[in-house]
This record gives sequence, structure tokens and C-alpha cells, in this order.
Amino acid sequence: MQTLAFDGRTGAAGDMILAALVAAGADPDVLAPVEAALPIEYRIDETTEKGIAATTVDVGIEGGRSDTDDADANGSDPGGAAHAHQHGETTHSHGRTHDHENDGTHDDENDETGDGHAHAHTRAEGAGAHRTYAECRDLVASMDLSDRVEADALATFRRLGVAEARVHGTDLESTHFHEVGADDAIADIVGAALLVDDLGVESIVTTPVAAGGGEVSMSHGTYPVPAPAVAYIAGEANWELVGGPVETELLTPTGAAVLAQFADGVDSLPSLSVESVGYGAGRKSLADRPNVLRATVGAASGGLVRDGIRVLETVVDDTTPEVLGGLHDRLADAGARDVTVVPTAMKKSRPGHLIQVVVRPEDVSAVAERLAAETGTLGVRETPTTHRWIAERSVEASTIELNGERYEVDVKIAADDAGDIYDVSAEYDDCAAVAAETGRPTREILRRAETAYRASETSDSEQ
Repeated sequence: MQTLAFDGRTGAAGDMILAALVAAGADPDVLAPVEAALPIEYRIDETTEKGIAATTVDVGIEGGRSDTDDADANGSDPGGAAHAHQHGETTHSHGRTHDHENDGTHDDENDETGDGHAHAHTRAEGAGAHRTYAECRDLVASMDLSDRVEADALATFRRLGVAEARVHGTDLESTHFHEVGADDAIADIVGAALLVDDLGVESIVTTPVAAGGGEVSMSHGTYPVPAPAVAYIAGEANWELVGGPVETELLTPTGAAVLAQFADGVDSLPSLSVESVGYGAGRKSLADRPNVLRATVGAASGGLVRDGIRVLETVVDDTTPEVLGGLHDRLADAGARDVTVVPTAMKKSRPGHLIQVVVRPEDVSAVAERLAAETGTLGVRETPTTHRWIAERSVEASTIELNGERYEVDVKIAADDAGDIYDVSAEYDDCAAVAAETGRPTREILRRAETAYRASETSDSEQ
């Protein structure tokens, strides 16, 4: 399976992700729809960070020029203006103004150039209209994007919007993005979706992502790193957030949202037959390590797939068997991935049932509400499960012959992520129907269907 692996040990920002993707082999020409829709241009350059050759991507105002380097963030992830980022003993003061705390709109953290290279142009950070979530959605929809790229970009904006709404206690549709709705943030988010699509990988993973440490000062006070929006976004991601390794801010809301949208978490770099490696540089100089995001592309060896999940639980003692029997279908309609009902003993030895529901993080609220409505439970627990390891699953047809007649039976196929099949299981209902028609035992039809599929696979592989 073709895999893209990020190394998150020095955090991530929007333009660092763009740079890493370009350096790993994505074609920057695919960014043209964004440049056509916004008065910006992507400027791609090379630099050296602590001896590591790396790529930089700046989002600049089209045709803009300045005489000085505008170094103020870990990449050009847009940021909360007129607040100061207190990084260790150094405070960077930014000139734009807004009157709210860090909500997903703060400046990218890795901002000073470690190698002294100059950006002789005007960066687009915070430039352009500050849009609402709805306006960002309409703008993305107006671009010449494929359905997949548009869906990924909109989902990333939604992650940012939900985080900002939670920070401010507002609803999503009325939330203003401020700098995150500015031109450069849109360029980062849509650009990442375009470059990921161009790489054509089947799986994207990241090692634990570093948030940094210390505090960040904003107009409403001083907040610990990670910033509020980053913490909310990481809470819905399928990867782990870790502190350190330096006392400065390393992960921006845009960087967090892009990784949350595309990447699953792994503890370490997976086994890969490496095809390309790229480094995307931030602009902050770290004292003892290169400030780069590494992207590695290669073919992964076989294994199960990490799937981000949550588990909901409740215990009931007065739900009828009829309701429990139909619960799986009702919860599946709301987004449940799996439902288990286990007999149990409750207080005073009353018989009851433990209901456990596996859901994706984005479906937790809807499934919990449906579970309460269907069972009448007074509460639903969310357990701290973050992921499960699952097989690649598919359903295919198996043909068997009985008494000169051919019958098709669906079989479920379980394979690792390299495509190696390790289990074949015939669908019971299909087999029962064939058994009823032919007068043969159901277990014989099950066995014949599974054997026939395995034989056909062996034949195909030998050709």
C-alpha cells in the first residue's frame, strides 16, 4: 500500500506541510486553481536547516514586494494578530489586531529563518477578507477542484470552524474565521488537499505530533501551549499530541487541522520501501535541531489498518427485547460502526444489558443521542478508546455448482494493507437461501462457497 508518513516531532504548520509534500514529490502545478481564485501566489524555494536541505513554501500577495524579511511564525499559518507569542524568553509582537483569544487564528509558530535566507516579497499572512465559515465554504466550492479535493478542503475548514466556535462559545455558521479565513490560510488548506491528491497515496500516517511548550500571550491573557484551538482539534484527531521537545509553540491550528483531516496516528515510522523523502522548513530557528517536517513516501508492508474510533456505553435494565433486537440497525443508521449487547447484573442483582457502540469520532454526538432516544437511558459514557486495528474488508461473489446449476454467494474478504488475504467468510443468508433451494445443509454451502473463492484466488495468482 502506497503510504505517506509524516514525522511530527517538531510540529507542523500549513506552509510546512505544503513544502514537505512538494519536496516528497507532489507537483506544485496542481496549485493553479487556488492562484486563479485568490490574489496570491505560491513561492517555492530551497533552504538549509541545520545541515538539512529543505523546501520552503511562502504564500505571497500576487506581485507584492517588500525590502525586509517578514519572519513571524512557524510557516505562514495565519495568526492571531496584535498578540505576542511568548516563546521561552523571546516575545514576538505582531502588528495585526483582533479582540479575541487564540482561537485557531494565531500566527504560525516556527517563524524565524534558521539559515538567514531572505523572503524578498510581501507575504499574504492575514491578507484579504476575513470570512465566515459559510463564506469559506462557498469560496472553496467555486474553485476548479475535483470532488475529492473539495470534500477534503471543506472538511478541514469544518474542523477549524468547530474548534473556533468551541473556543468562543458560538455556533459554527455564525463563526468568523478572522485570519483563518484570510487568503493565505485558504491557500494552505486547499493547497494541502491538492498536493495530497496529486501524490496519489492510499494511506497517510503521522508519528505523535509535538505541540511545543511554554506559554503564548494574547490580547485576553496568557495561555499554555498548545493553544485552545489546537487542543480542540487534536482531541478529534486520530493521532497523539505530545508536549515539547522545546519551550516554544510548534503546532498551529491550520497544521493541526490538515493533519487531523488526512493522517492516522502511528507510534513510529512504519515499515516502508522508501521511494521519496522531503523536508518542509519552518521559519523559526530552533537551538538544537532542524525545524523541518519530514514526509516519507513508500510502499508499506502488510499489516492491519489503524482506524480512529470512540466507544459509547450505557447499561439498561428496562429495555424490551424487541428494542434491543432492533438497536443495531437503528444505531447504524446514525453512524455506528458496531453494536454489542451483553447481559449483565446491575445493583440489587437486577438483570440488565451493557450496550457498547463503536463509532467514528465525528459521529459520537449523533449516535449518543440516538442511543438515548432508543433505550431511554439516563446517560451515555464515552470511553477513552482512540483507535482499533482492522482488516481491509471487501465483499465479493463466489460461484458454486450443485446438480449442474450455478449459484452465486457473497463472501466477506479480510486482508492486510498489502492485500494478502487471511480470512474468507461466506454470507450466511446467501448460503441459507441456496441450501433451502437445493436441500443441502447450510454448513455445506458455507464450506463450498469459501473453498470456491480460495480456489479462484489461487488460480488467478498463478496466471
